Amino acid sequence: MFRRKLAILAVAVLAFAVLALGVGAKAMDATLIGLGVVGVLFAAAIWSSLRISSFLQVFTGIFGVEYVLFGGVVLLGQLGLWPEALADFMVSRSLPATVAVFGILVWAASHLRVIRSITDIADLYFNDREVKPAQIWPFGVVRMRENRLATIALVSLVLINQVQVGINVRLSFFNRDWFNAIQEKNAADFWSLLYTVFLFWAVIYIVIAILEYVVQSGLTIRWRQDLTNRYTTHWLDDGTHYRMALTGEQADNPDQRIAVDVDRFIELTYGFSITLLATVTTLVSFAIVLWNISASFTIPGTEIVIPGLLFWTALVYASVGTLITHFIGRALAPLNFQQQRFEADFRFSLARLREYAEQVALLEGERAERQIVMGRFGNVIDNFWRIVNLRKRLLAFTAFYGQISPIIPYVIAAPFYFLGKVQLGVLTQTAGAFGRVEGSLTFFINYYVSLADYKAVIDRLTTFGASIRAARALGREPPRLDIAQESGPDVRLDDVELRLPGGRAIVSVPQLTLRAGESALITGASGSGKSTMMRALAGIWPYGEGRISVPAGASVMLLPQRPYIPMGTLRLAVSYPALSGVYTDAQLRDALVAARLPELADSLDSQENWSGRLSGGEQQRLAIARALLARPDWLFLDEATSALDEFSEAALYKMLAEKLPETTVVSIGHRTTLQAMHRRHLQMQPGADGRFTPGDAEQRATA
Repeated sequence: MFRRKLAILAVAVLAFAVLALGVGAKAMDATLIGLGVVGVLFAAAIWSSLRISSFLQVFTGIFGVEYVLFGGVVLLGQLGLWPEALADFMVSRSLPATVAVFGILVWAASHLRVIRSITDIADLYFNDREVKPAQIWPFGVVRMRENRLATIALVSLVLINQVQVGINVRLSFFNRDWFNAIQEKNAADFWSLLYTVFLFWAVIYIVIAILEYVVQSGLTIRWRQDLTNRYTTHWLDDGTHYRMALTGEQADNPDQRIAVDVDRFIELTYGFSITLLATVTTLVSFAIVLWNISASFTIPGTEIVIPGLLFWTALVYASVGTLITHFIGRALAPLNFQQQRFEADFRFSLARLREYAEQVALLEGERAERQIVMGRFGNVIDNFWRIVNLRKRLLAFTAFYGQISPIIPYVIAAPFYFLGKVQLGVLTQTAGAFGRVEGSLTFFINYYVSLADYKAVIDRLTTFGASIRAARALGREPPRLDIAQESGPDVRLDDVELRLPGGRAIVSVPQLTLRAGESALITGASGSGKSTMMRALAGIWPYGEGRISVPAGASVMLLPQRPYIPMGTLRLAVSYPALSGVYTDAQLRDALVAARLPELADSLDSQENWSGRLSGGEQQRLAIARALLARPDWLFLDEATSALDEFSEAALYKMLAEKLPETTVVSIGHRTTLQAMHRRHLQMQPGADGRFTPGDAEQRATA
């Protein structure tokens, strides 16, 4: 829909540009001719923008509308049709062409690699067409497509920002007239300007500043909610998080990238896009003021007149400063990237130490852990000092640069003031306009450190997205491991070869059938691929080829040796992976009692660190309770009872057979006592090529 409107806007801009060319040619007006030429180029840029980022299209659309509106005002003025009563609202003749140039620059910037990296992430939100509720004053709760709401909010913020710049320009003229009144001791003008001009525009500025904060807050929090949901979903979907851990791709600390980097990206993207727009708008607005003031200024000490002397001085001064700043600080972005990674590694090591506190205490591994933790913190410190040393040099230059900047306009304009050619108000307006122009031109200098941090955030989110895509692509291209849904009741493996992430083949299965209703035990030496084969049967192992046929619609559950227990209430821990409310309290209590955890049956709403409170055996029994609730068709137990004594283990297997008579149990274990609890025994047999093949060891009656 927005692309269609953009196409209509391109036609409107072209039509107005042709009109401006015609009027300009007839009146021999170079300004209107230039306005028309720029408009034609801008119309072509808008048409080309139909294929660029949705985020950038918003800015292109704003500039297109402003070109037509401001150009219309200029054209009416040229034709003498602009009302005399609105003379104070006549815009500068160069303004329409300026906004057209802005639009062309947006189109050009969309082809830069770094800008594409930014917009690829931003467009995840600005392309969201899902209809969602939003609280909008004074309309209450409305339902609207998210991308439309985002566009409205962004357009509002851009317009508010431009109004703020316009108010600053108006106040610069107030400042000129006010100081002139002070110089002339004109009390009437002094108080009139204060009450009728300054207070009026100051109140408006405050009101729109509050409005800007509210709209900005709403946009950024919804933006963050959307991106956080997207990255979390993509990371967790289809076992991607597990595959990423296997691949070892460049995606360290996904928690930080989702929790911290997404927030920083939104904050910096909004901040820099709006700030940069304000900077350019300020530059153009005050450059016109500065040019007009210094139109007849001469180089100090000479009679050489250079039109717009102060503008050219600001341009050269800022350009030299920008080049020097980049030369000093170009290594800051990679250092910031490293710093974020080291900080995340340090936090992760502390969190992992807390998770394994009991194991560390039992092994008296505190000294080793301290060495590991402080070693990672040492990386934080070393990289921090590299940043400090670089920023020290950067700060030395920018501080020196900043001290000199305010003096330059006075040095150039003071001789004209002393000669009586300009008044005090003009002198102060000159200094103010020079400061605004020079400040705009030194955007790169002022925000260099933040830009380096922004680049690091972009790189982290970009590599995170690339890692997700790489992990999702695993096992998608042939030769691959195909999981086929078939009508038969059994699980069958045909010509299956399983490999480790490094590429080494570890399991070879020419043909194997696991019959429904026949419990099976898989044994073999450590490293023989038992767990790998079980993960392939569960559908999460991506390395291999062949075909695994599973019953259509059959549910599968795999219980590992060390079960995962989420943070929260015991109810959540027992219900997992089902959502809250799926099981009744009676079902949860019955499952805990059957799994030999009766003492926990009345603690469903207790919120504790259950993975730390429960012993290894209790955690495994909790996982068995989950299986009782889920009632899967196939239950794979990967040494899921290894922490239990033999009596408890036998009792649980007997209970599973009674409670889940329709469930086929396939176990991995090393105890010989397990053989009596299964009807079939498969043993991983080594081959001459180093691969292991499951084969029947013996048959036993059901225990």
